[in-house]
Amino acid sequence: MSDPIIGMRQWFETPPGRYLLAWERAEFDRAVGDIFGYHALQLGLPELDTLQANRMPHKWLALRESRPADGQGGAKPALITDFAALPFQENSLDLVVLPHSLELNTDPHATLREVERVLVPEGKVVICCLNPASLWGLRQRRAHLYQRLGFGELYLPDAGEFIGYWRLRDWLRLLSFEVESGNFGCYRPAMKAEKWLDRWEWMDRMGARWWPIFGAVYFIVAVKRVRGIKLIGPKWKAAPGIATAPVPLANRGHPTYMEMEKDS
Repeated sequence: MSDPIIGMRQWFETPPGRYLLAWERAEFDRAVGDIFGYHALQLGLPELDTLQANRMPHKWLALRESRPADGQGGAKPALITDFAALPFQENSLDLVVLPHSLELNTDPHATLREVERVLVPEGKVVICCLNPASLWGLRQRRAHLYQRLGFGELYLPDAGEFIGYWRLRDWLRLLSFEVESGNFGCYRPAMKAEKWLDRWEWMDRMGARWWPIFGAVYFIVAVKRVRGIKLIGPKWKAAPGIATAPVPLANRGHPTYMEMEKDS
């Protein structure tokens, strides 16, 4: 008989969840620390304050639904909203952070389109997702198969659809985003006990060198690019005339070719 399925919030309290959050916290601090502007927004995952290293004066956390206060800390939400209909004007935010917000969303395409709308030109989006092409993703797919047969349990929370790295890059490119950087992390096997995760700590160093694209989680920083427009003016506008200047003639003391022809 299969065990009850836990949500994303409860899974982050398990040893592999804490291991994942520690890696993501370091990556977010490194990525957003040098992004400048005035307005930054985090969508989802209050357990992780992704904007704590950012120095923008206005930073908000948005959730899809309210949560009761449990005294566990974390960032406090500033607004409750649908991620596909953000209450911000077009071209008004300098940074949007999506920590697992796409894979936990029923319509990740609509969320990305909304992020593109509210970002200013040259604004940045930082995305973190679980990697289905990893040891963790392999165990999750095998667990799904076992559950269909009536036994086994999932390793990762069954909270949404995991999105592949190259698939997400294609989505970003279609929305005129340019990927600035992308990297992977968390290469340890899919173990549940903390002592076994610690025993495989060496795989984090080896995996980043020998099989970098198979990390359990990936991290993308993309920039919103807007092509410039150059106004050329109406076609009926007359072109400015070119002023002519007198040109001195050389050898004015000698007869010209026309004068010699006339004399002959």
